[in-house]
Amino acid sequence: MQQAIFQSQIDHMDLLNRGKVRDIYDAGAEHLLIVTSDRLSAFDVVLPQPIPGKGSVLTRISNFWFRRTVHLVPNHLVQADLSDYIPDWDEREALGDRAIVVRKLRPLPVEAIVRGYLIGSGWKDYRETGSVCGIPLPDGLRQADRLPETLFTPSTKAEAGEHDENISFGQCRKLLGGELADRVRDLSLQIYGEAAEHARRQGIIIADTKFEFGLDSQDRLYLIDEVLTPDSSRFWPADRYAPGTSPPSYDKQFVRDYLETLDWNKQPPGPELPEEIVSKTAHKYREAERQLCGT
Repeated sequence: MQQAIFQSQIDHMDLLNRGKVRDIYDAGAEHLLIVTSDRLSAFDVVLPQPIPGKGSVLTRISNFWFRRTVHLVPNHLVQADLSDYIPDWDEREALGDRAIVVRKLRPLPVEAIVRGYLIGSGWKDYRETGSVCGIPLPDGLRQADRLPETLFTPSTKAEAGEHDENISFGQCRKLLGGELADRVRDLSLQIYGEAAEHARRQGIIIADTKFEFGLDSQDRLYLIDEVLTPDSSRFWPADRYAPGTSPPSYDKQFVRDYLETLDWNKQPPGPELPEEIVSKTAHKYREAERQLCGT
């Protein structure tokens, strides 16, 4: 198995940002180099142990979806030879599939969250208010029920260690401008719809997900960051789906469920994970890739 990378280091490139999972380097006037590490965050806290191979799996899954959605919206990937940016073979080999070259874009200040099923914070919100992020829903829905219609529920973007905050679509329109907000919403719903249909054929339900978008110098919109991965989405095996329960998942909900059993206040530093949890989580990521991408 490829050696786990908790934190990348490319000495000849300037590190611009080290996020919860991704390390972003300056790759010239027009490009960035992104390394998807094996770090795992839960409840917006980066945990102390990497999940071996996770970064490679996330990158390959994202690239799979970038290819499948390019007819809807362009994305940040560029055709580039990694050796032009990392000439040392050993350094490239250590990074494996984790490193990609992308366009330099201006990220939008919101996360585009799409919910197809009533689960997670949406289920908690519904039980307390009868709504999800201020959107009223019919009475009598059960945990994990498919929603009457797919919901777009944007949020602000938080720095590492901070928590995202849900905002109304009206607030989203104020942040982005009405026309751009409408386009982000419509694209998000369309991408989710097509992806959910493909995933269902592969035996996976995509319960919810988040997308991120950016603009170029001419204000053209691009899909960026990661797309429909186990980190950004909630994946359920279709053959084990049962409304009224919290279905088993391929994503990091497995880790969240374990952490919920601990006496931890969900503030840094995160707790150490048992080797069994690390191993099972790595397996779940690989299984999600095999199931979704046919690899």
